[in-house]
Amino acid sequence: MRFLLYGAYGYTGKLMVKMAKDFGLTPVLAGRNEAKLKEVADEAGYEYIVLDLTDTAKLEDTLQDFTVVLHAAGPFKFTAKPMMDACLKTKTHYLDITGEIAVFELGASKDENAQSAGIMVMPGVGFDVVPTDCTAAYLKNKMPDAVDLKLAFAPMGGGVSHGTALTMAEGLGEPSARRIDGEIIAVPLGEHAMTVPFMGKDIFVMSIPWGDVSTAYHTTGILNIETFTRANPKTHKGLKYQKYFGWILRSNFVKDRMRKKIKSRPAGPSDERRASGRMVIWGQATNAAGEQTIARLTTPEGYTLTAFMGLNITKKVLEGNFKPGFQTPAGCYGADLVFEMDGVTRDDGE
Repeated sequence: MRFLLYGAYGYTGKLMVKMAKDFGLTPVLAGRNEAKLKEVADEAGYEYIVLDLTDTAKLEDTLQDFTVVLHAAGPFKFTAKPMMDACLKTKTHYLDITGEIAVFELGASKDENAQSAGIMVMPGVGFDVVPTDCTAAYLKNKMPDAVDLKLAFAPMGGGVSHGTALTMAEGLGEPSARRIDGEIIAVPLGEHAMTVPFMGKDIFVMSIPWGDVSTAYHTTGILNIETFTRANPKTHKGLKYQKYFGWILRSNFVKDRMRKKIKSRPAGPSDERRASGRMVIWGQATNAAGEQTIARLTTPEGYTLTAFMGLNITKKVLEGNFKPGFQTPAGCYGADLVFEMDGVTRDDGE
């Protein structure tokens, strides 16, 4: 089964190229850099197409030949809209691996257009947000009257790819976000912090603008959502001064230096680090009476999960298993979607 993989020579894209045959899939590789594309394509034995998202005519002409595009080239704040718009015109299903709130909200704004086109628009088919979205749906099923949802995650080993690091660099100096009474509100980064139990030990986490601030609402309808990740308590303490130096972090000078530094590092974690790494997720739902329910999820390392789930959902769509319109992973495929990958465990943490 043939599909277009855009961003095929990025770190996660290469993982998908390696794993595609396990799913019975044949990716056609795409991206801007012909030399990098050819290198990956020659090694894997796949076709490739040189494609720049700014060339709208060629992009739309190319997508006419594909049922599904799996978009793996971020930062998606720059790349999602042109690809999404082209998919709507060509009636090509749109999947991506973003973790950016703005991109999920962009997808949600295209719901009616996607339904009219008969296609599915599903950002976030990777680590962000499949396991956290499944946790949100599971908690909603346990507590249908929940009004508040907290989700936290922590990497145990592994590492960060160029793409993830570049997305993080774009957010330097920017505020965080959480959902309050159904609306996404800008709040200070690290506004709240707490200690949660992961894998038998308590870990300090702080609030961040994670994708579930958008997607968990669409999946569950819960009106108040806050997301957290593992952090150094000293780092969290220092964030109270960000209001004084945030403008410096947002400057092009600082971001350009960060981009150069990121690109000088290895593209991402080694196969050995990925194999030994894990991701742990904790979630808590609360109802109006103050009653709470908890769930914990442990998964393989994030990039491994992203490659697997991206291909897994691509295959589902190619087989006709999709819902038209904007969709979230658990909203479309249920709270147990993440268990289609080996090595995932869940407990109620009570």
